[in-house]
Amino acid sequence: MRNLTVLNGSSHPRLGEDICKRLGIAPGRVTLRKFANQETNVEIGESVRGAEVYIVQSGCGNVNDNFMELLILIAACRTASATKITAVIPSFPYGRQPGATDRKNGTFLTRLGPEDVDKYKGMYGGVLPQTPEPQFFDPPRSQPTPLKFALKKQMSKSQSSIPESAVASALSTSPSEDLSLGTSPQKPRSIQTRTESVPSIDGLKDTTRVSTISISQSNIVVTPLTVPKEKQQSAALVFPTMGTNSASPAAEANGYKHWTARSGTLIANLLVTAGADHVITMDLHDPQFQGFFDIPVDNLYSQPLILKHIKENIPKYERAVIVSPDAGGAKRATSIADKLNMEFALIHKERRRKTQSRSMSVSNLTGPAATANPVFVSDMMIVGDVKDRVCILIDDIADTSITITQAAKILQQSGATKIYAIITHAMMSGDALDRINESPIDEVIVSNTIPQEEHMKKCSKIRVFDVAPLFAEAIRRIHNGESISFLF
Repeated sequence: MRNLTVLNGSSHPRLGEDICKRLGIAPGRVTLRKFANQETNVEIGESVRGAEVYIVQSGCGNVNDNFMELLILIAACRTASATKITAVIPSFPYGRQPGATDRKNGTFLTRLGPEDVDKYKGMYGGVLPQTPEPQFFDPPRSQPTPLKFALKKQMSKSQSSIPESAVASALSTSPSEDLSLGTSPQKPRSIQTRTESVPSIDGLKDTTRVSTISISQSNIVVTPLTVPKEKQQSAALVFPTMGTNSASPAAEANGYKHWTARSGTLIANLLVTAGADHVITMDLHDPQFQGFFDIPVDNLYSQPLILKHIKENIPKYERAVIVSPDAGGAKRATSIADKLNMEFALIHKERRRKTQSRSMSVSNLTGPAATANPVFVSDMMIVGDVKDRVCILIDDIADTSITITQAAKILQQSGATKIYAIITHAMMSGDALDRINESPIDEVIVSNTIPQEEHMKKCSKIRVFDVAPLFAEAIRRIHNGESISFLF
């Protein structure tokens, strides 16, 4: 193919060679090495001026070094005047990290976690400064008006039960002069008293606030009144403050991940800044990740290859059940089940509040623990019928293999006769292979987006399906200006 160059990184050279064989071209000459201090050095051994360059580098192994190598390769091709540079990343790195620090219900976290207490003991003398109180607008005043008497008369007619201390405080702190901008003090003013329920940030009992509102003028001025001390909540919700002795509610059960970097935006910006014009990947953990990029991103799907493998290698697959190991992969699994006209089941994890055990003090970083944290327990259950059936677990990523092996145990206890697991990106970190060997899974089918040679030596259950033809066809179609959606 004319003006087409494929460069292979060091993360998965065999996949790059297989892609070149399918395309009928030789891999581009490139030298990759490291200096004594582990800095990466890249040398391109052929001219890429005016050519379309495709750089194959998967996010596996030493992820950070491999990603830096990819960036340097892209920058080297840009310096060498390549017409177009496409990063082919079969397994995209940093695709699972959260984009923002928030709770599962979408609200932002606001408290300091117990694991961060020691970090701030040496700052601000062990107590963080207090957030300034909001400043209220003080309107101009003119002629006096008997506002106290009007407010007292209106309060006596009110049906709502307002503490006497709030009324007394209102009479003592509300302005005794006319709040209007006009100059007619003789005109009677209409005064309305309102009781508001102000929700507390930490979810405790609401706080009552009494306000006086002038509705006789075009400009409405709201003057907040003093709240009774017995109903005041601690202001130390975001950080502990000076002089606060009351303990605020505990942090999240899983801890507060404050100031978490939005790695998706960072990775996208690094690739674009290095000079990439296009990105090709497969089975992004979150398809919305494409929105971080200002360049085209083609997310290939392994589903056609999975369907082909099921039809050719699993006997009587029509009677089997497609199972999603968690709720997050339900859409992926149901899509396969619909295309094969198979039944579907789901492993559901329910989090229940059990007891309160862990405690810490948020009011003073150096003080004793005083507030308990809720403890949650997880119960896994299966939704669907798998008794005396063959089960096929579908997932996109297997890192520690805890999720997939726990799901297999649930299926075995529910009466499944045979269990398959099909995974797109099998990282198999730590003792993941030992878990699979000890689990009731009969066969694990994975793709070669990540090198699997060493994994197959340690685990006899692993089978591999090849994704090189799919990537090669995608590269050919992009180079020739053809549609990629035809592949799916």
